[in-house]
Amino acid sequence: MNLTLKIWRQKDANDKGKIVDYPVSGISPDMSFLEMLDVLNQELIEKGEEPVAFDHDCREGICGTCSLYINGRAHGPQTKITACQLHMRSFKDGDTIYIEPWRAKAFPVIKDLIVDRSSFDRIQQAGGFISVNTSGNTQDANAIPIEKENADKAFDAATCIGCGACVASCKNSSAMLFVSAKVSQFALLPQGRVEATDRVLNMVKQMDEEGFGNCTNTGACEVECPKGISLENIARMNREYLAASFKG
Repeated sequence: MNLTLKIWRQKDANDKGKIVDYPVSGISPDMSFLEMLDVLNQELIEKGEEPVAFDHDCREGICGTCSLYINGRAHGPQTKITACQLHMRSFKDGDTIYIEPWRAKAFPVIKDLIVDRSSFDRIQQAGGFISVNTSGNTQDANAIPIEKENADKAFDAATCIGCGACVASCKNSSAMLFVSAKVSQFALLPQGRVEATDRVLNMVKQMDEEGFGNCTNTGACEVECPKGISLENIARMNREYLAASFKG
């Protein structure tokens, strides 16, 4: 396939940035989207030009590192996959493809298509964990009875990979789907109830301090989430937050 790529280029956070056109040819429909970018970068390097910087790691839809806004959609035209799982057969010969970074105040651009998502790390550090007694008297987790429905919902919430597609898709750049998934995966389990009050208060506070917007109830986050995290988690977090506020 022959394609025209319109890619956001930005030297650093202080640079204004702009869209630059790049024609590519001989692209196989069996290539992944990131492999196509690898081909482009190889051509740019051979010409002595600066390659396009983009995030990637596992390339298996697990790590959440890849973060591309492709033709106006987070991770591209397919649903419930990450950009690294997107293949070029989703496009046609002669297509023009726009490739941009996540757009959010809390995700400042580092270079080109790479953004700083350390705000997610700080939210996690604020409460996305459980404190476990490792003195030698630790109770085996499998010995604690848990209702099947709660276990399934906790597992579904825990599949969040923290890619940030929810933020990029939201007109308010809200991180509530991400935060609610991290709150829910513990709130639904007995191991997480011990610190439930502090967890939700601290994580929501950190989310607000990072500059993320509030939920719009539009639902774009769930649609674009590669793991299909449900909006039910936001409702659960709101209930947890309300209850914790009364306790506080």
